[in-house]
Amino acid sequence: MAANKTKATAVSVEAFLDRVPNATRREDAYTLVRMLKGITRQPPKMWGPSIVGFGTYHYKYASGREGDMPMAGFSPRAAAMTVYVMRGNARYDELISRLGKCKTSVACVYINKLADVDLKVLRELMVASYQHLKTHGLHAETTERPSKPRTRAAKTARARR
Repeated sequence: MAANKTKATAVSVEAFLDRVPNATRREDAYTLVRMLKGITRQPPKMWGPSIVGFGTYHYKYASGREGDMPMAGFSPRAAAMTVYVMRGNARYDELISRLGKCKTSVACVYINKLADVDLKVLRELMVASYQHLKTHGLHAETTERPSKPRTRAAKTARARR
């Protein structure tokens, strides 16, 4: 079984964020750092080359694959800000419907800029996700993450085949 590539590193979060080329995405990243520090009461850490994470949880799938991941986190990617959330929380669908302009996949919410979403709702979503992981760990419904994110576009493409 392949080793998990996403591991906590000693790279400086601030140095990483200061190198984000898009100024809006960089400012949004610092806003998310402040928000997630307040929610988790944990310092940010780099996970792999591009994920800013807070806290840690251990997961183990039915297949035997296991590892550690941040309990909350995001990545300021070129295409969109990727915010990692746990779908198993009871309020997920309701909060996503109120969030604003975004796209979703298995464990990600993709946001072009924070100005496109309601920050109070995003905070509620992150609190619900974090609390769910603290209470339940990886949700039993999630047995294996797909190798590629499932977006509406990907589903449509598969349906056309």
